[in-house]
Amino acid sequence: MASQSVLNGVNGLSSAPVLPVTPLPSSFRIQPQDERLKRCSAASSAAPGTARSPSAAAAGAAPSTTIPPLSVLSNFAGTFHGTGFNTIFRPNNGTASNTTFPNPVSPPPPAVPNDNTLELNLTQETLTFQQPLGNVPNRGSGTQGDIFLNGVPYTQVINDVVNPATGKGDGTPSGIHFEPGLWMHVPATTTDPVVPESLNRMGSIPHGTTINAQCLDPTSSVGTVPGPPIIAAVDITPTVIATGKKFRFPSQTAASTDTARLPQDLTAFIAAGTITQTILDDPATVLREAIVGQNITQTIFFTVSTTPVTPELGGGVANTGFLIGAPAGSAGATGTDTATGPNAQATLMCATFWIETVQYEITVPAWKPGHPALLIPGPVPAGNTSGVPTPTFLVQPPHEITVPTTISVTATQIQYSQLVNLVFAGLIWPHASLATLVPQSPVPVPASAFKHSTTVAANGSS
Repeated sequence: MASQSVLNGVNGLSSAPVLPVTPLPSSFRIQPQDERLKRCSAASSAAPGTARSPSAAAAGAAPSTTIPPLSVLSNFAGTFHGTGFNTIFRPNNGTASNTTFPNPVSPPPPAVPNDNTLELNLTQETLTFQQPLGNVPNRGSGTQGDIFLNGVPYTQVINDVVNPATGKGDGTPSGIHFEPGLWMHVPATTTDPVVPESLNRMGSIPHGTTINAQCLDPTSSVGTVPGPPIIAAVDITPTVIATGKKFRFPSQTAASTDTARLPQDLTAFIAAGTITQTILDDPATVLREAIVGQNITQTIFFTVSTTPVTPELGGGVANTGFLIGAPAGSAGATGTDTATGPNAQATLMCATFWIETVQYEITVPAWKPGHPALLIPGPVPAGNTSGVPTPTFLVQPPHEITVPTTISVTATQIQYSQLVNLVFAGLIWPHASLATLVPQSPVPVPASAFKHSTTVAANGSS
């Protein structure tokens, strides 16, 4: 019923434990310290013999009231949750601690082509954005003036929910990714360097990699379009470094049941439509399936990369020594083994984000002032079988509702397609992560939504 409380786990996403996020103190804001000291000095100035009031001291030490803009990052607020798909080729050295398979693979690891394991994950994700940081100063040198940034911290938590018994993403959640980071808005500079407004993503990954990725702000480039996104295909086929040619592995054939892959047997997943040959050939299929039937009225899109296309933008990837490995052929500690190069060195991260405005039609039941607000789930579009959750709307009608009434409401939806290049065994191995996320908390409905409402007849028609 429309008046039921909607709890976490309803609307297409099963309940799953979420790691706690350490919030910033509510009063925390970054600010230029010279500005603060100037205000403190002004507040402490008083006529001779006049005592300094506590209120003046507090005012002098208060945070700066000049807050730089967030631009499109203002859409990154609160907590989003949803579902997705993850693929990663990882080394398989054949030792006891490494991956084993229900059906033996031949030749046994680490012989080619079984020197790797293709892991496939159906995922549940929670992406939490904290309060904006405030006024972050970057000081210019020489003729370049100072600039002031603003941004939002984020925490990304991803669980694998693959269930081999059902072929669906309804298994017991198991953590596979945790990433704290920052999204920053960088204002334009006209001297050193000459760069329009830009966005910067910085993130840390537990395996030992940090990323720093930048792109132009979509408000200063072509980055906003009416309607739904155009989602490019993704290819996870590895590339041989020496030749630059693609090398397709047996594990990329969905029907195979004896390859170096987890899950190894995809029969149940193929039947359920969750991991198919089409999805293995193009993982971005899951993003297109997620928006089938949706009324997306606007899309903001941008692509951040650790190797940006313009040299004026910065970025890069840093790895721990284990991931980088020793130069191929160098002697090991025992003198009997030789190094083969990187263990899994990340060399590139590129991610496209789509911030979508999705319109839903919800039916508000009879309601009287003084009654509790209503929690109404957004309907799943006809023909959409993706299992992606829909947002819940918090409805407080501005007047009495005597008969069920249909109103149009909107919510922000985030989709992303991320590709990380890993290097080991002489190949570049694409690692793809994709998800569709909606607000986890109920979305407040403005009173203006009732200006163009439509009553619903007893037979369900309007």
